[in-house]
Amino acid sequence: MSVPSGQAGGAPLAYEDEAFLTGEDGRPLRILSEYLEPLHRFRRAGVHDTIVFFGSARLSADGPLGRYYHEARELARLLTLWSKGLASHVHRYVVCSGGGGGIMEAANRGASEAGGRSIGLNISLPHEQRPNAYITRELSFEFHYFFMRKLWFAHLARALVVFPGGFGTLDELTEILTLAQTRKLERPIPVVLYGSAYWREILNFEALVRHGMIAATDLQLFLYADEPAGALALLQARLPAVTEESSPGFAHSCTGGVR
Repeated sequence: MSVPSGQAGGAPLAYEDEAFLTGEDGRPLRILSEYLEPLHRFRRAGVHDTIVFFGSARLSADGPLGRYYHEARELARLLTLWSKGLASHVHRYVVCSGGGGGIMEAANRGASEAGGRSIGLNISLPHEQRPNAYITRELSFEFHYFFMRKLWFAHLARALVVFPGGFGTLDELTEILTLAQTRKLERPIPVVLYGSAYWREILNFEALVRHGMIAATDLQLFLYADEPAGALALLQARLPAVTEESSPGFAHSCTGGVR
């Protein structure tokens, strides 16, 4: 009997052994693949950096807080029009979302309406979250591991715009604020909290200062905005001039000179 091509003694090659790759011992390879496969696609697509939109999947265009959906859509449209006008050989300040509905859909939709690309970093959940229809097809990703998805949110981000949201939004927001506070990233990432009334009610940052849990200077890590044009102006004033042309433009860790 002949041995199938790519096999020795009938045993599959390790990288073709599905039982191994999906088992406990294959977990490090699955984790690494969620770094290398997006890296390959971002390079191929010429994506240099992103502006990340966070916010609730539960906010609908016609719901009680529907204004946030429409304003996220408009801000993403304005940002995309602005970024398309920059002199660059790579794609700068690409709108990036978590890939689902609500604010995520609004951000991808606004970028699409401006004729630009947009990214969706989706996550596989027990209660299925489907990629929205407005993500650029080749920039739609599906992650199993939350921490690898969060790495890609931070890795290319030049700024964050955080709309009202729940546990997931708070987790993503505080992750980036912690990186900024502890200076673990070599470049600043401006954070815009969109909807000042909501955020001042949900998070009492001043109380954290009063109780000595954060420094007063930590309040400078974020800004508030309440309308798309104002948020756009804040971002334009804080985003760096287009000088880097390599792609992707990663955020490197500050670890005593070792990256």
